[in-house]
Amino acid sequence: MSKTWTIVRRELQSFFDSLTAYIMLVAFLGFSGFFTWISGNDIFFVGQASLQSFFSIAYWTLFLFIPALTMRQLAEENKTGTLEMLLTKPISDWQIVFGKFLSTLILIVIALFLTFPYYFTVWSLGPIDHGAVILGYVGLILMSSAYISIGLFASSVTNNQIVAFLLALIIGIFFHVIFGVLSSSLTGAAGSVFDYLSMSTHFSAISRGVIDSRDIIYFLSIVVMGLMGSEASLAKRNLN
Repeated sequence: MSKTWTIVRRELQSFFDSLTAYIMLVAFLGFSGFFTWISGNDIFFVGQASLQSFFSIAYWTLFLFIPALTMRQLAEENKTGTLEMLLTKPISDWQIVFGKFLSTLILIVIALFLTFPYYFTVWSLGPIDHGAVILGYVGLILMSSAYISIGLFASSVTNNQIVAFLLALIIGIFFHVIFGVLSSSLTGAAGSVFDYLSMSTHFSAISRGVIDSRDIIYFLSIVVMGLMGSEASLAKRNLN
C-alpha cells in the first residue's frame, strides 16, 4: 500500500505543480457557484432549503471536468517514456493504476469539500434534509469514481491526451445521456436494461436521499471494470 501512496503523492504533486488542480478547483467552484446561486434554476428559484440545484450542476460539471484530469495520467507518461521507467520499478501495474485513481478522486473530494459553505448557507436559510445532502455528496463521489476509472482506461489505450479526453467523453456520454434516452424510448426488458445502465437513474435516487445496494453495485462495477481495463492495457504494454 505504501507504493500506491507514493503514486498518489506523486500525482497530487503533479496536479498542483502544473496548476491543473488550481484551475480545476477555481473553474468548478466558479461554474457550480454561478449556476447554483445566481443563474438558471438556482436555490432561490426553488424556494426551499435544498442543495438539489448544486447537485444537478455538479453532476454535469464533474462529467465534463474529469476527462480533462485523467487524459494525461497514463497517455502523457507513455508519450514521454516515463511510464516505461515507472514499469521497470518494483511496483505492480495495479498499484500504478489504483494510485492514479486515488489521486484524482482525492482532488475531486477536495473540490466538493470546498462547496461545504453552500451547505451551511442553505442550512441558515431554513430547515434542510441533512441525510439527503450527505447522500448527494456520496452520489457525486461515486459518480466521479466511475468516470475517473473510465478516464484512466481511455488514457491507458493511447499516448495522445486529446484522444484520451475524447474517448473518455464519448464513453461517458453513453452512461450520462444515451442510455437514459434509450430507456425512455423503449419499453419492456430493453427499456429496463438501459434504465439500469443510465448514470442518471442511480445518481438521482441517491441525491434524493434514497440509497439502494443496486446503486452501489452499479457504480462499483464501473469502477472495477475501468481499473481492470486500465491494468490489462498496462500489462499488454509490458508484454510488447
